[in-house]
Amino acid sequence: QVQLVESGGGLVQAGGSLRLSCAASGRTFSNYAMGWFRQAPGEEREFVAAISASGRMTSYADSVKGRFTISRDNVKNTGYLQMNSLKPEDTAVYHCAARTMVTIRSRDSEYDYWGQGTQVTVSS
Repeated sequence: QVQLVESGGGLVQAGGSLRLSCAASGRTFSNYAMGWFRQAPGEEREFVAAISASGRMTSYADSVKGRFTISRDNVKNTGYLQMNSLKPEDTAVYHCAARTMVTIRSRDSEYDYWGQGTQVTVSS
């Protein structure tokens, strides 16, 4: 069992930056690939970014490529999502997730553990 807790969300103006954190506890964090997903009101949950268990492989949705950076610190059992050049369409609840495999995936059905989410609101 892995428990995930997100933090770092908030209100920011367009063009600004936020850094989300995902603190993991329970099992050995370094054994799990991690992903970030987001869900806007009335929309389906969508993939944002993923990182392999080792941190060597990453993947991004086209909508955030070049603006967001996913990373992890396996010593601190924490994952991160650095979000730059934020746009109003990035407004959503952001969730981190972990899967009991080392490789990355972009489908939410392939993740086993989820955090409660943190709200990100970007004003225009």
